[in-house]
Amino acid sequence: MERVILHSDINACYVSVELLERPELRGKAVAVGGDQQARHGIILAKSDEAKRCGVKTGMVLWQARQLCPELVILKPHYEKYEAVSHAARSLYAQFTDRQEPFGLDESWLDITGCYAWKDGYLAAQEIRRRMKAELGLTVSVGVSWNKAFAKLGSDYRKPDAVTVFDRDNFRRMVWPLPVGALLFAGPASTRALASMGIRTIGQLAQADPACLRLRLGQGGVTLYRYANGWDDSPVRRFDCPPPAKSVGSSTTPPRDLTCDADVRRVMLSLAEDVGGRLRAGGYMTSRVEVAVRDAVSLRWSGHQAVLPRPTDITRELYQLAMALFGQLHTWPRTLRGLGLRAGSLSPADGPEQTDLFTDYARRDGQRRIDAAVDAIRDRYGRESIHYLGAALSAELPHEKCSFADR
Repeated sequence: MERVILHSDINACYVSVELLERPELRGKAVAVGGDQQARHGIILAKSDEAKRCGVKTGMVLWQARQLCPELVILKPHYEKYEAVSHAARSLYAQFTDRQEPFGLDESWLDITGCYAWKDGYLAAQEIRRRMKAELGLTVSVGVSWNKAFAKLGSDYRKPDAVTVFDRDNFRRMVWPLPVGALLFAGPASTRALASMGIRTIGQLAQADPACLRLRLGQGGVTLYRYANGWDDSPVRRFDCPPPAKSVGSSTTPPRDLTCDADVRRVMLSLAEDVGGRLRAGGYMTSRVEVAVRDAVSLRWSGHQAVLPRPTDITRELYQLAMALFGQLHTWPRTLRGLGLRAGSLSPADGPEQTDLFTDYARRDGQRRIDAAVDAIRDRYGRESIHYLGAALSAELPHEKCSFADR
């Protein structure tokens, strides 16, 4: 039986939710943005009117205002967006129990074999109608036989539209599109493909997979399969999320980092956050990556290393992160932001290869300290207890940002 996969995307979700309470702003250039004074001043979402002025997601606020002087910037309210996301998923659950969220505002739905909805186009139209009637929001829905093309369909026509890519039309409609429109074809992959003369999805579909593997690794082969419509990945149930591939956090402090003391304070806070989330999830990491954002170019650069043994210990994460930072950065370049990510995750209760040179008693002591800190924070909140180095950094508070779980 041919699969029927839908991808539903709430149009301009953050802005649309805000406009539910600010209807007088409809038809105007509106964006949801961060706190400029705290230097988290980027565009998180924008209306179609702002988009037509050149405003883009991720653009800093002052640049957006230069392009669109009449732009109205609203503060984000994440609790509202989460509530709307939950309501949308409850609505989707009335169509199928096989739904896989992709962020707060997007979900894949597998309606294959659903008796009430044998036709994907009709199901998509009903979702559009009910989202508008019950939540006051519009969605764009893609329909196809695989997740990659369904996602592409929801991006193809916006807002408030349904697009069907089937086996009869995908070569005509999908293959002329730029390769960057394909799921998981990021800027680095797009540049690498362009250097090979591959700029459209059709060119990618007809490329040599061996050459793609050589240049882009397994990711190149995955994109090749997507371009040909061979994506057979299942739609996961909402209550069966995939295991985390990495745990990370980043921050843009209220002022630039100008010395090692600044970096140590912020990095300790990042290590606390990443270590706590590893332990909460039952993971250990074998690979740590540090990223820095230059204050002049505003570009991120990173360095990573493989650990001699897996860890979830805050102290070990911090020490390795500082060692990586020393290899990556030299002063006097000031820094706008820092990031720390733990990858190559494995179960914390898995077997561990011991050796003669590790002080396991000391490691066990560090784990007991971390467990005690976690327990206190679980009961009284994160701010109830800090390592001394982090407690001294009141002028450099830690705020989680975009260097998030993947």
